[in-house]
Amino acid sequence: MRAFKRAVIFVHRWLGVALCLLFLLWFPSGIVMMYWDFPGVTPADRLQHAPALDPSRITLAPEQVARGAPRQVVLNTFDARPVYRFGGGRGSDSIVYADTGERVGAASKEMIDRAAASWSGRPVNAAQIESVTEVDQWTVGGALRTMRPLWKFSWPDGQQVYVSGASAEVVQYTTTASRIGAYFGAIPHWFYFTPLRKNQAQWSRVVIWTSGIGAVTALLGIVVGLWMYLPAARMPYVGQKRWHLILGLAFGIGAVTWAFSGMLSMDPFPLPRGPAPAPSLRGPIVMSAFRAKAPSAAVAEVGEPVKQLEFANVDGRAVYIASLAAGGTRIVPVDGPPIAAFDTDRLIALFTDAAQPRIFAETRLLADYDRYYLDRHRQRPLPVLLAVADDADRTRYYIDPKTARTVASYSSQRWVSRYLYHGLHSLDVPWLYDHRPAWDLVVLTFMLGGTALCVTSVILAWRVVRPVRSVRSRGTGARADADI
Repeated sequence: MRAFKRAVIFVHRWLGVALCLLFLLWFPSGIVMMYWDFPGVTPADRLQHAPALDPSRITLAPEQVARGAPRQVVLNTFDARPVYRFGGGRGSDSIVYADTGERVGAASKEMIDRAAASWSGRPVNAAQIESVTEVDQWTVGGALRTMRPLWKFSWPDGQQVYVSGASAEVVQYTTTASRIGAYFGAIPHWFYFTPLRKNQAQWSRVVIWTSGIGAVTALLGIVVGLWMYLPAARMPYVGQKRWHLILGLAFGIGAVTWAFSGMLSMDPFPLPRGPAPAPSLRGPIVMSAFRAKAPSAAVAEVGEPVKQLEFANVDGRAVYIASLAAGGTRIVPVDGPPIAAFDTDRLIALFTDAAQPRIFAETRLLADYDRYYLDRHRQRPLPVLLAVADDADRTRYYIDPKTARTVASYSSQRWVSRYLYHGLHSLDVPWLYDHRPAWDLVVLTFMLGGTALCVTSVILAWRVVRPVRSVRSRGTGARADADI
């Protein structure tokens, strides 16, 4: 037993020496990531930067310019002009100007310049412009790795806009503040170092192995600490070792769970299937059904600036779903005035009918987040309709009554992702999220305690490594004297 104990202490010591700097990266950068994420362009960002639709410029109906039978039709703006975006049908994916009917073709340099200037609110002649042919720090992740060519516009105020050379769409946007936040947060925390991250397979292996070994190291540290403390029920060390033991017993479990859940974020193990697809509340779009109310009339009828108009068929009725400049949505039926949301009882009936032969054990309106549908930033839609299937997985579907879309789903088969990843890594439990700053205080306490633990680890690691270096130096010197 004594030999085994010594072996565990030896392994923990040298793994700690090897990984203490990595833990010192993870904890402080995790604090930054509580409030600043890696820069990116979301659908909400696109709506925010888009101009409002001008009804007087929408002169053509979609059925006049559509090809085939598209399953999705959206009216918004491109290059400061109204466009229809058709998608989902064979041969129908295209963008067509709603004022002339011509199709949007290849992007020109002038279109790219206008896109960058419109997004930033700055003149192009004040920007430094460069072609991006290789991945850089801000285009190293996700689909951006393969988007080429890109044009990068940099202004003296720190704004950087990346525009696709193929579509003239803005695909990435950073500011001085967002880049600083990423350098101290997401980049060290996710190992988003460009030479490593641009090789997806290599980056994935590095993150999985370092976080997995880190979890084992932290767990061994707790075991060693308990072995040292429990027999005498007192702290056996003084100085840095004493502080390391105290902090390790207090915050070591946080180091274990965060390293382990960080490894799970990379999906190192085959996970069970997700929930069954949600039944759709929307029927096929029939273009002729929208003749009763033209898109221009629908935009004007809303009474406030509209950024986007989506065509839909809900419960056999043709409706427009308008995304407002002030945020939120409005439903504009072709046979009636604008409304805020669909009738919830009718949506539940449609959903249960579409799901047959599946049966639902529970259907109700959810006014606040629950343990499976939650958001500490409170940006996900509320209220939502909750439908719980009467099946072995207790599948849950969350439907937004303002858009008739399923916005989230959960199956008990995904408990690993819900509890061992999100639960352990983000501490996203409803009673903390609903009572901020309780969540902030709890997470910051663990993060700061973990950081202090890492600082003592680095000091002790240096004390372990320094004598080894000194011995090697003396040995080298002795060999040199002998050679002389």
